[in-house]
Amino acid sequence: MPNYSAILFDLDGTLADTAPDLAYALNTILQQEGYSTLNYETIRPVASNGSAGLLGLGFNITPEHTDYAELQRRLIEVYENNIARETRLFSGMSEVLEQLEQQNIAWGIVTNKPAFLTEPLSEKLGLIGRAGCIVSGDTTDHSKPHPAPMIHACELLSCLPEQCVYIGDAQRDIEAGKNANMHTITARYGYISDHDDPTSWQADAIVDHPSEILKWI
Repeated sequence: MPNYSAILFDLDGTLADTAPDLAYALNTILQQEGYSTLNYETIRPVASNGSAGLLGLGFNITPEHTDYAELQRRLIEVYENNIARETRLFSGMSEVLEQLEQQNIAWGIVTNKPAFLTEPLSEKLGLIGRAGCIVSGDTTDHSKPHPAPMIHACELLSCLPEQCVYIGDAQRDIEAGKNANMHTITARYGYISDHDDPTSWQADAIVDHPSEILKWI
């Protein structure tokens, strides 16, 4: 495997299938507010976009709306209390991580999810102590697509950005990797909407299943 010193993963929609629990949180709040719940298939494509994406979908509001802050607080509270209710690593991802570890290739996580959610989720998924680094959305002063969290991850792993591959399922992931001078892979199996065109993101590769990651590397 070998021109790469490290592999970095986005969390939601790339490493872990978190959409079921995010959908549960949104539908819980919708029910509480007297709205109809949404089909999982409708929620899944926006799962990588955080509370803003979920509340925008469910309530058609933006952060400027007077009700946004309270709905966001409740949404996050429900999600935090059910953070690993159904969330699992994507099928085939355990094998990918095992192969990287066997080959002594460092791997880590760079996500825009805040640390107070990233850390307990990573613990429940058994990733604490395995991941060489976990960089959350508030670990540095900037979040993706800014290169700062990517560079910080490389510093933690003691590798150069050009020796690293970043894998993500959103355009901002690929932009972040490129902004940091990393190689990039688009995880097309992740949370990509019908309006997205992953081929236009100009990643170095596109994979449709985690098992393809090792084949490409």
